[in-house]
Amino acid sequence: MSAGAVDVTYRGVFQKNLAGVITKELVKAARREDKFGGTVARYGDSPERNGIPAKQFAVIASDMASLQVEMTKYEPDNVVVVAVMDDTLAKGIESWAWYGVRPINLNLAPGGTLLVISRQDPAALLKWIPRRPQPWTLAILPGEPSFGGLWVYNDDGTDYRTMGAIARVTDGLVSLESLIAQAAGTRDGGKREQQLREGYEAVQLHQVAAGEGAEDTYVPVQMPDWTQMREGLVVPAVEVGRTNELFMKYTTRTARPLIKFDACVKCQICYTVCPDECFIPTPEGHYDVNYDHCCGCGICAQSCPVSGCIEMVNEAVFDGNEPLHGVYERDPAAYEELRAEKLAKAGGPVPHYGIY
Repeated sequence: MSAGAVDVTYRGVFQKNLAGVITKELVKAARREDKFGGTVARYGDSPERNGIPAKQFAVIASDMASLQVEMTKYEPDNVVVVAVMDDTLAKGIESWAWYGVRPINLNLAPGGTLLVISRQDPAALLKWIPRRPQPWTLAILPGEPSFGGLWVYNDDGTDYRTMGAIARVTDGLVSLESLIAQAAGTRDGGKREQQLREGYEAVQLHQVAAGEGAEDTYVPVQMPDWTQMREGLVVPAVEVGRTNELFMKYTTRTARPLIKFDACVKCQICYTVCPDECFIPTPEGHYDVNYDHCCGCGICAQSCPVSGCIEMVNEAVFDGNEPLHGVYERDPAAYEELRAEKLAKAGGPVPHYGIY
């Protein structure tokens, strides 16, 4: 090893402290093995808008020169693990400043590991994750998406379980013993050791063959150099009723609004309050949803005056972003059957806590 990196992909603000603990503790543990290490962060969109995908890297090297080279890059080259803190991010993430959406495993080194915190099985995740020309490993750490980094550090153990899993899948980048030794110096060293061992033992490894996975439908991202970037604080104007094609925010979504059109009173409140102008007027007076642009904030569901008309439903039960009003127009009964099926599969609507 000259240099290897762990990419922690997380939801901005909500999981920031979670990602920070993981990357910093990995580097500290590696230094116990006389390795060199550092951390670097990369934001998407404006700096960490709520829920927008972002990354923190732990870069570990056998010598200082290799570390310095990797730390100057936009993203490290040899990413041996991509740790995905929320499995809905497996559908893809924006690249940077909304220049396009990229596969979650795009920067994974050949033979590397995509580590996902999820309750889903490999087959379900591979419906989202594009195939690669070489074999790689899908590792699943059983668990729910953690908001343990919601502005302040909330200790729910996800960070140390993830580090334990990383020690298992990297096979030498950072050892479990070094992580335990590093944790021993903390106030809750015993609990940390238990969490590290739990993650190490619980992670499930699935070998993915070359060519296995979803079809790669992503448009290649053309990354501009610094002289070509758009002005950072300028949002280009669009005509009323249209959406800005530069801001396709579906990768931020953990839940999406599902509308009971038969209950809609056509009050236009959802259309008015949506911060990303995702509601599409229809000739009948209903409002369809442009799911490519919907970030899943839930403001529409909060604001709708009709109980059960707009419900937020777990993103994991949906496969695409096609608008649904056309299904309702053709066959209202079939649409209602589809809506009920999605709600049942998701275990009901997402409980409302003001954020989604």
